[in-house]
Amino acid sequence: LLRLHVRLAAAEPSRHPKFIAFRGYPCSGTMQLAQANKSVRAASVQGPHAARINLRRAMRAAPRVNAAAVETKVDWASVAKELDPKSPLEIMDHALKTFGTEIGIAFSGAEDVALIEYAHLTGRPYRVFSLDTGRLNPETYQLFDAVEKHYGIHIEYTFPDAQETMELVRNKGMFSFYEDGHQECCRVRKVKPLRRQLKTLQAWITGQRKDQSPGTRMAVPVVEVDPVFEGQEGGPGSLIKYNPLSNMSSAEVWNFLRVMGVPTNKLHACGYISIGCEPCTRPVLPNQHEREGRWWWEDSTAKECGLHSGNIKKEDGTSEERKAERDLWIDGSAVATLDKAAAEKLAAGDRDQDTLLVLYAPWCPFCQALEPQYEALAKQLAGGHVRVAKYNADVDKEWSKANLGLTTYPTIVMLPKNKSGFIKYPSERRDPETLGMWVKTVAGTA
Repeated sequence: LLRLHVRLAAAEPSRHPKFIAFRGYPCSGTMQLAQANKSVRAASVQGPHAARINLRRAMRAAPRVNAAAVETKVDWASVAKELDPKSPLEIMDHALKTFGTEIGIAFSGAEDVALIEYAHLTGRPYRVFSLDTGRLNPETYQLFDAVEKHYGIHIEYTFPDAQETMELVRNKGMFSFYEDGHQECCRVRKVKPLRRQLKTLQAWITGQRKDQSPGTRMAVPVVEVDPVFEGQEGGPGSLIKYNPLSNMSSAEVWNFLRVMGVPTNKLHACGYISIGCEPCTRPVLPNQHEREGRWWWEDSTAKECGLHSGNIKKEDGTSEERKAERDLWIDGSAVATLDKAAAEKLAAGDRDQDTLLVLYAPWCPFCQALEPQYEALAKQLAGGHVRVAKYNADVDKEWSKANLGLTTYPTIVMLPKNKSGFIKYPSERRDPETLGMWVKTVAGTA
């Protein structure tokens, strides 16, 4: 009954004024009604902080869950399959019900504030933690404060080790990540503090979604045994990870945030979608993918193979050419295959139609990852005025560099009809929609 009142109060505070004080840390179902009423009376006399303190006592008294015991009894893959069609609210409720106060919500100061709202709506106690890397935007710190006040909670902040951070900055400067990659700085400022925090928990909740990074985050189950981090018990399998927003799109998350009227980061109004540390975050243009606003200077190296990456170094110091198990775009593919003679003809300007050409190497993992997307584009454009083709540039790299602009694998170029030269596709986004829009801008529709 008490939980029902709390839920009603969250939806219509004006009709349930006695329960307004519980916003943020809702009453546990295990609390007695008399204890809850006592907390409300204390809040009315001593102000909102009194309710916060009383509810924290109740939350600490909630039953603890042994993650190791849960792990031996629960088939989490089956649980993920069962929860996959459920709503984020139902998934959040399952997480909080299963792990009580031994689970924490990871809050980055961006749109994952939706997680806190869902936790609030369950009517269960919940914990929120955040990593303060020391390099966040002022707007992110302002959001932390606004969220704490909105929900009446205290976020559990964790910080990087001061000595390790000082040594990194003294030895390599404030912006070394622009030169040698973000991994070292992230390891000191984010990964290690996160590991330390997670060692105090048995499960955690993240805002990861499948649509955030196509190709790398498409396998984001709604719940899983964390494959990377460890929990309280230590060792593999000691931490459970929930991703309640996994099946939501960015548009759906934002519709939820607007409807619920929750605080959001002011940077979102300035073109920022994915928000991290200030030096590593930038706004994106319309129709750019949200992850293109993070570590953008590393995109080319992260999504392409060097021309000589096909050489494998052996133990004796010599090298041999990497072999592919099969060619790409074969067995009835909609992608046309060009041999050396056909490629030379196109390079010389002898073209009877517009041709979109991918220069690839069969052994390159990024070319292999491109195969289904490029195939989908070829089927979309089939029967039109643009031919979608491939050329194995690995058979003659030097000629491909000199005549078709090959720099890395894959390289995609447009060869216009009845003209010499080529137009190089400049982006690392290679999904059919983006490639299709680019083809339309350079080749038209007829």
